[in-house]
Amino acid sequence: MNKKQIQTEQTKKKLADASRALFVQKGYKATSIEDIVTATGSSKGNIYYHFKSKEGLFLYLIDEWDREWEENWAAKEHLYNTSTEKIYGLAEQLILDDMNHPLTKAADEFFTGEKKENDIEERIALMFERHIQFNKQLVEQGIESGEFNADNADNLALILESTIIGLSQLSRGMEPELALALYRQAASVFLYGIAKDKA
Repeated sequence: MNKKQIQTEQTKKKLADASRALFVQKGYKATSIEDIVTATGSSKGNIYYHFKSKEGLFLYLIDEWDREWEENWAAKEHLYNTSTEKIYGLAEQLILDDMNHPLTKAADEFFTGEKKENDIEERIALMFERHIQFNKQLVEQGIESGEFNADNADNLALILESTIIGLSQLSRGMEPELALALYRQAASVFLYGIAKDKA
């Protein structure tokens, strides 16, 4: 990166950090661009130059959250010896991160809110595609190691992501230990199904 690009990234980060505190405190919907102008001391034009919209700014924060999550996962993935253990580890990290991250409430509002602009919808779709590719790699590792049946990895990755999204929405308000047990059970259902063994 050249000097101008570095300065641009530093400015974006400064604006995003100040905005994050507002989103955490007030929620996504109740935080206005005017609030962000006041908190950052930046002009509305400068904010729009870097992020195009409030949605764009919030997605930047979600992307940062995703990167943090991936770094945390990369730091502990070696602790799991098998793909099966990784699926359980994934469930545990997801619930703990989801329940403890300060942006969780604002993110719920953002993703369930009104229709987004096309470029924002595209960025959200790309984010989900990254998640699905992550899941697919996990499944493929299990197939290659002989732990999982040689099944359609693309479909299994989608099923896993759908399960995660559903759990994230429906476990809100649960006691942490109950939510953790639910995520672990979901991992077991994904790995082993619920039908009785007829053998």
